[in-house]
Amino acid sequence: MPVFRIILIILLCLLQYRLWFGENSISEYFKLQSKVEGIKIENDNLLQRNKLITADIADLKLGKEAIEERARNELGLISPGEIFYRVIPKHQ
Repeated sequence: MPVFRIILIILLCLLQYRLWFGENSISEYFKLQSKVEGIKIENDNLLQRNKLITADIADLKLGKEAIEERARNELGLISPGEIFYRVIPKHQ
């Protein structure tokens, strides 16, 4: 009978060791959990960026004003009949 108890205690210790320090242990679980949280935050940021890009695309598809504004800002568009003024700061 005492041999059976000793075997059970040893078996319990081995299982506890595997639970705390072995493969797929609790510490590894917590490390993976923190990685998952980081990836969720990154995904939320990317989702927000994608929403902004989608709104920008929809605006470009629907409105001529958005295309014209972009052309003015990025390409220096001047429409016929407009006068272009360049303002140069004094300190240059």
